[in-house]
Amino acid sequence: MELILFTGRSGLWRVYSGGENSQEQTRLEMNNHLGRILVVDDEANQRSALGSVVTRWGYQVETASDGAEALVKLKDFDADVVITDLNMPNLDGKGLLGELQKLPSPPPAIVLTAFGNLETALETVHQLGAFWFIEKPLQPQALKMLVERALDRRRLATHAGRLERELASRGVLGDLIGESASMQETFAMLQQAAPTKATILITGESGTGKEIVARAIHQLSPRRSGPFLAVNCAAMPESLVESELFGHEKGAFTGAVERRAGCFELARGGTLLLDEIGDMPMNTQAKLLRILEDRRVRRLGSAHEIELDVRILVSTNKNLRDVIAKGTFREDLFFRLNVFEVHLPPLRERKEDIPLLVSELLSGLNRKHDCRVTEVSPEVLAIFDRYDWPGNVRELRNLLERAVILAGSGSVTPAYLPRGFAGRPEPPPRGPDAPVVLEPGMTVDEAERALIELTLRHTNNNRTRAAEILDISAKTLFNKLKEYGASE
Repeated sequence: MELILFTGRSGLWRVYSGGENSQEQTRLEMNNHLGRILVVDDEANQRSALGSVVTRWGYQVETASDGAEALVKLKDFDADVVITDLNMPNLDGKGLLGELQKLPSPPPAIVLTAFGNLETALETVHQLGAFWFIEKPLQPQALKMLVERALDRRRLATHAGRLERELASRGVLGDLIGESASMQETFAMLQQAAPTKATILITGESGTGKEIVARAIHQLSPRRSGPFLAVNCAAMPESLVESELFGHEKGAFTGAVERRAGCFELARGGTLLLDEIGDMPMNTQAKLLRILEDRRVRRLGSAHEIELDVRILVSTNKNLRDVIAKGTFREDLFFRLNVFEVHLPPLRERKEDIPLLVSELLSGLNRKHDCRVTEVSPEVLAIFDRYDWPGNVRELRNLLERAVILAGSGSVTPAYLPRGFAGRPEPPPRGPDAPVVLEPGMTVDEAERALIELTLRHTNNNRTRAAEILDISAKTLFNKLKEYGASE
C-alpha cells in the first residue's frame, strides 16, 4: 500500500510508502521504465519527493538542482520529458528552456509555477516552447496526465524523425524529391541545420524549389507547430515593403487607417521566409540588418519595439556577391544572412532524379484533377532527358499537369507534349487542300484556328460566307484573324 500526500502553499511534498514489496516493486519498475524524466528544482525536499513519485509511476528519473546542472545531466541522460521549476539560482527555468530549444531534438518541458505566476507560465509556454505548465501545490493525477501527453508528443516526434531519415535515404524529404548525390547532400545539410535557430540562405535558379526547401526546414524544426509565412520581396512595391514586413500604426502614413501587424509579427512562434532577398530595397536592408542583430522590430509610426520570436530564412535566385559588387546589396547584411547556405542544383544537373520526380508529381496531379494517368512512356522520359529544363522542376510540373489533363488516363505519350517541345516537330504548313487534323495535345485555340482556316479555303477567302458557315459574326471572324496575324 502507498500513500502520497502533497501539502503546503509552496508545493511542499511529503511521501509515505509502505508494504513489504515496495522497494522491490520500485526496482522492477525502473528496470522496465516507461520513459526518462529529468526533474529540476532547487529545493532538495521537493526535488526528492517529486522524483520518488515519478519513479513509482514507472519512469526512470534523474534530478538536478538548477538549469546549469540539468544541462550537464542531459549529456549522459537522454530525457524524454523535463519537469522544471521556474525560479532557481544560477540558471533558472526560462534559461533552461532557452538552452533546450538549441538542442537538435529538445525534450518537451513541463513548467512548475507557484500560485500567482500564471501569466509568467503562459509567457514561458508561448515564447520558450514549454509543453505546458502546472501550478503548485501539485495534483498528482494532473501531473501524471501531462507527463503522459508530453511523452506521446516525444514519441511522435521521434517516430517522425525516423521516418524522415528513412524517406530521405529513398529520395524524399518533405515535398523535396531526389536520389542524386547532389540532392542527398542537400537532404543531409537540411537535417543538420533545420533543428537549430540558424538563419539559412537558400540559393538556386528559379523553379528549383526554394520555398519547398524552406517549408521542409520549418517542418523539421521545433517550430513546426507555429505558422510558416513566405514573403516575396520582389513582388511588393518599394513603397509598401517596410509596411508589409514591419507593420504600421494607424496614421503612420497616408492610407494607414488602422494598425496592422507586419510579417515578422504574423509569423510569431514560427518561420518567416524572405524570398528573393536580392531584390529588397537598400533602405529596408539596413532595417533588416538591425532586426537580425537586435531581435526586435518596430512598427512604422510606433515608438515601441516588439521582441522578435521568429526563425528567419532567406532565398534568392541571384548570386548575392555579384549584387554586392553592383552596389545594390549590403555586404554586412550578406555576411549576417550567410550563416548556413543550402544550394539547390538545377534540374539539368540532376536528370537522374527525373523518373522519381515524374512518379511523385503524377500521383499529386491525378488527385488534383481526378485523372487516372498511370505512367509516362519511355519515349517521353527520353525526351525529358534530352531537354535542359530552363524552368527547372516548376517547368516539369507544369508540363506534366497539361499532359495529365489531356490524357485523362493511361499513359502520357509524346502526343500530349506541346508542339515544338524538346524537338517535337511543328505541324507542317497547311496547303490549300490540306485537311483539318485534330490530335491529342492540341489546344482549343489551335483547333479553332484550323477550322477557320479550312473554312476560308473552302470559300476562296470569302470572309462573309465563311462567317455564315461558322455561325459567327463577320466582326468576330475579323478579330480572330487579327489575333492570328492574318487580318489583311
